[in-house]
Amino acid sequence: MTELVRLEVADQVATITLDSQHNRNALSAQLVTELVGHLETAAADPDALVVVIAAAGPVFCSGADLSEAAGGGMVEGAKGLVALQRLIVTLPKPVVVRLHGPVRAGGLGIVGAADVVVCADDVTFAFTEIRLALAPAVISLTTLERMTPRAAARTFLTGAKFSAAQAVEYGLVTEAVAPDALDAALGEILDGLRKAYPQGLRETKALLNADLVARIDRLGDEVAEQSGRLFGSDEARTAMLAFLNRKKS
Repeated sequence: MTELVRLEVADQVATITLDSQHNRNALSAQLVTELVGHLETAAADPDALVVVIAAAGPVFCSGADLSEAAGGGMVEGAKGLVALQRLIVTLPKPVVVRLHGPVRAGGLGIVGAADVVVCADDVTFAFTEIRLALAPAVISLTTLERMTPRAAARTFLTGAKFSAAQAVEYGLVTEAVAPDALDAALGEILDGLRKAYPQGLRETKALLNADLVARIDRLGDEVAEQSGRLFGSDEARTAMLAFLNRKKS
């Protein structure tokens, strides 16, 4: 089986790269499982002070793997995405997302769970679930904690694309820079984190994310059940199959 997620450790940074380019880094069961495994490995690695999540190919993440979702039975997949977000939020090391390309739907859960997000200013975002008869149920656990209520209502209810500048304004992204300045901006953030001690990073992150962890623990099972119910509905299956057929044509 081809590996869909890669891990490299250098200069105190564990870089985890999504590399499932055939489906635009969609959150398939295999990709999520590998991502969780690499996060756990990075958490236990004494040579890694910080974790960076990046992606190969032109797209950072296209959301759920609809070819899997169209078959139904998505409650376990939704619980897996809840667990993934909780792992990122509670990891004892800062998690920084390097966002170079578009991110849609479920991929925004990774963005919301991360501690710092630096992105290219030509990146676009969209909560597209509503256009497939779904709701951004599971990823609301982290994204609602980051965004203003008005921004969340606008983006969740319309499913429309929004820009990197808007993502910064809404609270979803830390910083947006020109594409050719992305690695320099990431390097600046990493240089700052390298000046800290592991205990300081661990304890400060726990303070910052206490409310977010409580929200995930309080609502995780509920939104996973909601997500599974919606994915399994006739309306959503019809919408997803229509979308998949449009992609093939």
